[in-house]
Amino acid sequence: MNKTLLLIICDFLLLNLLALTRWEKAEPARASQAPVPELAANAVTKDQDLVATMQQSLTDERTTREQLVEKLTATDAALAAREQSLTVAQADKNRLAAEKTTLATSLTETQRTAADLDRKVTLAAREATMTREQLAQLQRELAEKKAEAERQKLIFERQLEVQKAEAQNQIGKLAMVVALADQEKKTLSEKAGRLEKQVVEERQERVKVQETATQLAQGVGQLAEKSVALTKEIRDSRPVNANVLFNDFLANRVSVAFAATHKSFLGPVNRAKSAHPLLVTDGRQIYALLHVADTVFSFGETGADWEKIFAEFDRPPAYRSAAGELQFLAHDPRIVVVPVDAAQVAALGVKVYALAAEPFKFPDAVLINGGGRGYGEVGFKLDAEQPGFVRVDNRIFKRIFGDFAPSRGDLVFSKTGELLGLMVNSDYCALLKDFTPTQRIRTGDDTLAQQTGQVLDGLGNRMRGLPVKLQ
Repeated sequence: MNKTLLLIICDFLLLNLLALTRWEKAEPARASQAPVPELAANAVTKDQDLVATMQQSLTDERTTREQLVEKLTATDAALAAREQSLTVAQADKNRLAAEKTTLATSLTETQRTAADLDRKVTLAAREATMTREQLAQLQRELAEKKAEAERQKLIFERQLEVQKAEAQNQIGKLAMVVALADQEKKTLSEKAGRLEKQVVEERQERVKVQETATQLAQGVGQLAEKSVALTKEIRDSRPVNANVLFNDFLANRVSVAFAATHKSFLGPVNRAKSAHPLLVTDGRQIYALLHVADTVFSFGETGADWEKIFAEFDRPPAYRSAAGELQFLAHDPRIVVVPVDAAQVAALGVKVYALAAEPFKFPDAVLINGGGRGYGEVGFKLDAEQPGFVRVDNRIFKRIFGDFAPSRGDLVFSKTGELLGLMVNSDYCALLKDFTPTQRIRTGDDTLAQQTGQVLDGLGNRMRGLPVKLQ
C-alpha cells in the first residue's frame, strides 16, 4: 500500500480520537498510599488531608490542561499542514483508485489461474497416488477378462458350427421345396391355361343362353299378357252365382242416416231417415248410391226450404263421419249419390262396386231388393225409345229367393257381379254409365240460403216431364 495514503489514514484516526475525547471528565490516577496509622490528638485531621489532596488534584489537573493546550496548538498546526497536503493527495488518491481497480482485476485473474493450477495439481497428485497394489489388481482383472473372452470365443465358435450345420440342412430342405414349388407352378400354369380356355367356352355358352333366355322372356311376357287378357276375358264371361252376389250385397252395405228441419205454418218439421246403400265408383270418384225415396226429400212437396240438412255414415261400434253434400244425377233426378272420400272408405271397410263395362253381355240380370228382403234372376229388354233405361220383366222370375216384388230403389247387377243400374220404378232400371250431377245440396246447420225448395221443385218437374212409363 502507498505510504502517503497510510500516513493520511493514521492522521485522520488520531484527529477523530482527540476530537471525541471528553477531557473535562478525565481524572488523573491517584497514587496509592500505605495505610496511615492512627495519629495522636495533635496530628493532621482527615478533612485537612482531603483538602490537601484536592488541592494537589487541582494542581495536577491544571498542569494536565496546560499540556493539552500545548498539544492542541501543535495539533492544529499539524492539521493545517495536513489539509494542505490532502489536496495534493486527492489526485494521488484517484490515481491510486484506478491502480487499485487494475490490481483487483489482475488479482482476480491470478486467483483463478492459481485455482486452476491447484485443481490440476490435485488431479495429478490423485493420479500419482495409485499404488503398485492397485496396478497389480488391475493386471489380475485384465488377465481374468482375457481368459473369459477366450472361453466365450470357444463357446461362440461351437455355436457357430452348430448353426452352420443347421443352416446347411435348411438350405437343402429349401432347395427341395423350391423344386417342388417349381413343379407345382408348372402344373398350375397348365391348369390355368386349360381353365382360361374353359372360361372362354363358358362365356360363349352363357351369351348363347342369355340370348335364348331373352327370347324366352319375351315369349313368356307375351304369353303372360295373353294369359292375363284371357283370364280377364274368362272371368268376365263367367257368370257369378246369384247367392254369392246377394251375400256380398248384405256384407258390403253401409249405413247412412239423414235428418232435416224446416219451418211450416203448423210449426217446425223434423224428418229423419236411414238407408243402407252400396258404394260404387266410375273409376274417378266413389259414391253411396240411393233412390231419392231413401232420403228425407220428396218431389211431391213444394215450396219448403230446408234450414238444416245432415247426412252421416256410421259403422258400429263408434265410427261416425259426416257427408258433405248430396248430388242428383243428370241421367235421372231420382238417383242420388253421396260422395265418399278415401279415408271414409277405409274406415267403413266395405267393397266398392264397379259399373258394368258390357251391360248387355248376358240376357239375364240379378235383381236384389234394396231392403235386402230377397233377390232373383230376371230378364231385361232394351227400349229403343229410352236408350238409357232397360225394362225388367218382373212378372217372370227365372229363380226367386225371398218374398218381395221389384220396386224403386232395387239394385240390378250383371251376371259378372258388376252394377248395371238402379230401379227408378217397378218396371224400369236406369243404366248407370257415369255420375254426372244436375243439382247439388250441401249439408250443414244453415242450408236456407241454398233455396232447397226451389231446387227440389225443379227436380220434381224434370221427373214429371219423363214419359209416363218411366215415372
